[in-house]
Parts: sequence; C-alpha cells; structure tokens
Amino acid sequence: MRQAAAHLGMSPGLYRFVGTLEVAGAVGLVLGLASAPLGVAAAIGLALLMTVAAVVHLRHGDPPARALPAAVLALTAVAYAGVAAGTG
Repeated sequence: MRQAAAHLGMSPGLYRFVGTLEVAGAVGLVLGLASAPLGVAAAIGLALLMTVAAVVHLRHGDPPARALPAAVLALTAVAYAGVAAGTG
C-alpha cells in the first residue's frame, strides 16, 4: 500500500481515505437498491472518484491499461445512476 501511495504522490493516510470512499460508495450502491436517491448519489460519487483515479494514474506515467479498471468502473457507475434515476 505504501509503495502504491508513494507512486501516486499520496500520503498513506490519503490513500486509506480514498479506499474508505470506495467502500462507502459500494455500500451506497447496495443500499441504493432499496432507496434510488441514495444509489444515484453513491453512483455519482463513485463515478467522480474513479474518473479522478484514472486521470491520476495516467498523469503519473502508468500505462493506459493500469487506468482502465477505474475508467470502466466510472462508466458503470454512470450507467447505474442513469438506471436508478429512471426507476426512482
């Protein structure tokens, strides 16, 4: 974890905080199955977080394949938000 944080120019504390945001977003998506507004909010938050993650990886010289999972998750979160907003 410390090596990954250092590679991305983050402190270990910030790296943990980002991980906490990711877990909170995932929990929000699951809870969003019962409450569409919560799911939409969680999906938007995750989409923003994953978009920033992809950009950070690319700016630090990682190959595009390293940023791809974050980009795919961002697009998936946007799709989730669209579906949840349409049903809520």
